[in-house]
Amino acid sequence: MPKRLLAGLLLVAIMASCSLNSRITKADKKFALGEYYKAAEMYRKIYPRVSSKKQRKLKGEVAFKMGNSYRIIESNRRAETGFKNAVRYGCRDSLLYYYYAEVLRRNGKYNEALKMYQRYEKLFPESELARNGIESCEKALDEWKEKTRYVVTKDPVMNSRYSDFCPVFASSDADVVYFNSTRIPKGTKSKNSNITGQRNNEIYTTRKNAREQWEEPGLVEGEDINTEFDEGACAFSPDYQQMYFTVSKVEKGKTLGAAIYVSNRSGGEWTKPELVKLVEDSTISTAHPAMSPDGKYLYFVSDMPGGFGGKDIWRSAKEGEGWGYPENLGPEINTPGEEMFPSFRQDGTLYFSSDGHQGLGGLDIFAAKPEQSSDSVPTWRIENLLQPINSRADDFGITFAPDGEWGFFSSNRNDRKFYDAIFRFEIPQYDYTLRGTVSDTDGEPVSDASVKIVGNDGTIASVKVNKKGEYEFAAAKNTKYVMLATCRAYLNNKQSVEVGDDQEDKSYETDFTLSLIDKPVKMNNIFFKFGSAELTPESSAGLDDLVKLLQDNPNITIEIGAHTDYVGSDEDNFKLSSQRAQAVVDYLLAKGIEQARLTAKGYGESQPVVPDKALVRKNRFLRVGVPLTEEYVSKLDDKQKEIANGLNRRTEFKVLKTTYNMF
Repeated sequence: MPKRLLAGLLLVAIMASCSLNSRITKADKKFALGEYYKAAEMYRKIYPRVSSKKQRKLKGEVAFKMGNSYRIIESNRRAETGFKNAVRYGCRDSLLYYYYAEVLRRNGKYNEALKMYQRYEKLFPESELARNGIESCEKALDEWKEKTRYVVTKDPVMNSRYSDFCPVFASSDADVVYFNSTRIPKGTKSKNSNITGQRNNEIYTTRKNAREQWEEPGLVEGEDINTEFDEGACAFSPDYQQMYFTVSKVEKGKTLGAAIYVSNRSGGEWTKPELVKLVEDSTISTAHPAMSPDGKYLYFVSDMPGGFGGKDIWRSAKEGEGWGYPENLGPEINTPGEEMFPSFRQDGTLYFSSDGHQGLGGLDIFAAKPEQSSDSVPTWRIENLLQPINSRADDFGITFAPDGEWGFFSSNRNDRKFYDAIFRFEIPQYDYTLRGTVSDTDGEPVSDASVKIVGNDGTIASVKVNKKGEYEFAAAKNTKYVMLATCRAYLNNKQSVEVGDDQEDKSYETDFTLSLIDKPVKMNNIFFKFGSAELTPESSAGLDDLVKLLQDNPNITIEIGAHTDYVGSDEDNFKLSSQRAQAVVDYLLAKGIEQARLTAKGYGESQPVVPDKALVRKNRFLRVGVPLTEEYVSKLDDKQKEIANGLNRRTEFKVLKTTYNMF
């Protein structure tokens, strides 16, 4: 080969190498400036130009930088490819396995992520991030497969084909929502950010109309609320008269970081925002404001020194017109990972998103319940909200309506470009129903009856039964009800029922049997030892029903009447029946029923049963209105005779007065 040609080729190779290194340096500078989208695109174009044979180490480094840039802007599929190639070409960056595991977990590849976390743990055995990642994958593959009761749907009005996120209620009636969006306002031109690859965020609002439907969103009005800069997450004072929000400014191509501003409500608009000074050092970013329900503290996110790594959640106490020195929420909340997007529910529960706590992938939403309340930072009990609120993607920016278990949050799940969208969540309101029938002792419906219902939640209602004696009442969960069935000429019957918190529609069936006041009522399940007045233990249930009936009807007095069959002498039968009636009275007395309300009477065999239609339906050999006298029964076969004698051997009660203790 001619020397000049060889020298020329070497010169081209050197120039190509210099050009490649120069391009990598430029991409590195973009990354250092926080222009991650621009840097990622530059690394992506550089990567195929690096030789996989002669520059294997450099190729692995570029692949890592490309993957990391895409990871930061949530382009997780491209990030996964970048990290996969970084491993393939032997990149030795100490964070490679951790970042790769995080992206795999976001992409729902828990088994693969688990292996990467384990490789990272071998390098850093004491790493809390590695331990949380391993346990998160194990739980995602097992116990976290079950979903909670929340139902999640993508909101049809607030979302656009761009990013929409961080919804927050802006009124106590939950009829106004503010949120952030990168959508392009009408009449403006689109210019994407070098940081995210999308337009800067602006603050939008929507409200419910008279038909309870959300209206088309529009830009929030007010002086300098929406500017050429990036406006971030909003929060409101407890009276909704102040709005706190994040602004990220850029001057001469240099990102100045994020800061929190406050604006006051003035009529239908907002006043010019003023900087909320939380730290002395203006180079420290503060973002994602959240006001405590009592208005005493402003919570926010910062990576200022003194934290636990990454971004932490801090708070400052209200001091006159300003704010006190920030205090970190501590290790229960903050981790070596990222904790962001705090918000509050009115009961004091703090919600935030984190990739440092055990989760399904990306940012998960957590609830933090304070376990002590004082002037010092409280301790917290942390709970992952799990599926379907959380997913393998980023889930953040949750807001609860003041009046129940519903609200909105944002997530980039199921989006090809990983753009954020706003989702509605709610716990379905299951139907709990009290229903049943009111019938008489013959099983016939009492169509004129009413059921009075009193609940320990303050409910007082009266339900009229239909012609079939049926009633129905819509109940509330976790409520105890006392129900009293009443009808003129009948004795009252009281029942109680406790409605739980079942995760399905459920009916609580309670039937009532009412006894006519002017008709003797047979007492079921009253048993005596053979030829004796001694009650058997099996009689307790039937006797206790009578105790309850007397308690439900405190103004009646009754006669207990005992009857025998014709077997034996009249004298012996009368004596035995009198003793049995008294045994029942003695039982009632022992249960606290007043003596003045009870009379015992033995009838022996003197009042045989007179069958009615209901009794004849059960025993076809009987005839309506024909008494079961000795003469009649003696003509029956042995089996029928046994049934008839059993019917005559009975204990009844009948009402004597309905005005006891009324006057």
